[in-house]
Amino acid sequence: MPANILVLFTGGTIGSRRGAYGIDVDTTGSYFLMEQYAQISGTPGYTFDTAQPCNLLSENLVPADWTLLARSIRDAFGQGYDGIVVTHGSDTLSFSAAMLSYLCCDAPIPVVLTAANYPLDDPRSNGLANFAAAADFIADAGLPGVFALFGDDRGESVVYLGTRITQALPFTDQFDAPYGAPFGYMRGGRFEPHPHPVNPAAGQLTRRAQAEPPALPASDDAWPPVLYIKPYPGLDYGVYDWPDDRAPRAVLHDTYHSGTANTREGAPDRSLAAFIAYCRKRRVPVYLVPMRNPAGDMYASSALLTAAGGLALEGISSEAALMKLLLGCACSADPDEVERFMRTPLFYEYMA
Repeated sequence: MPANILVLFTGGTIGSRRGAYGIDVDTTGSYFLMEQYAQISGTPGYTFDTAQPCNLLSENLVPADWTLLARSIRDAFGQGYDGIVVTHGSDTLSFSAAMLSYLCCDAPIPVVLTAANYPLDDPRSNGLANFAAAADFIADAGLPGVFALFGDDRGESVVYLGTRITQALPFTDQFDAPYGAPFGYMRGGRFEPHPHPVNPAAGQLTRRAQAEPPALPASDDAWPPVLYIKPYPGLDYGVYDWPDDRAPRAVLHDTYHSGTANTREGAPDRSLAAFIAYCRKRRVPVYLVPMRNPAGDMYASSALLTAAGGLALEGISSEAALMKLLLGCACSADPDEVERFMRTPLFYEYMA
């Protein structure tokens, strides 16, 4: 099936080459991908336009880069493209996929982020295969929304909803999805959905109501600080005694897999419940993720966290929750407005 595709290069490993000082972005590295793709025999007759909104290793990404990229994507809507491929670094792919899912939640065409495990001139690289599969997904599935695509260690081209891809694991460079349930796979150039109770059917994306996208933050200064904390035994919350002029707008606090964290009495510097109380006095909301449904098997420590004022987020990954909280705080300084934003679904970030 013919397709007219816009390719947006942002750098990352897929746009890098190995040099004297290690792997780094290269001014020609991104376009080398198109040269490689053109040399594949038997490829479909897709047409490509290309642009490079930015060129950086994704670990160097800052929030203003999301604004720039989202604007480049949104400007392409209604321009006759069947879809958009965004080449991206793998380090922050899951974060950008979630953020762009919110900023482009009304996308009328597929927007697919993809990356590479090694530079394209390395024979171990899956970058070309990932790009080819992303183009095929646009042509075959044609589903509106934001997605990510990356090949796994079994040679499968895995398709994720943009809000449902978790960070790549160290050592293996493998991405995953909550519940181990990606949206689907590309096999032989065709999209095969992955049926799972938490996954929407492909038809739901076609029929979904067009969510109202939030406004694009105007500059890097428009993104207020948000603190993200992961628990571990011995965490001392006393180090977070910030002055009023350096307080974060909000806190996202991970819990352990069972939705718990330390609430031990008699040790306030070690207790998340005490830290939540500290934050509430300073009008800094604390969101907790992942949390279990209170009607289910919730631990007593979890109940103490919510009783202290922690705001539980159920059925959403840490990556998707953090990006949504960053964006919510950039859109409003009112904690109540931010909470309403956090609890309003935009693009399948919440799993039933």
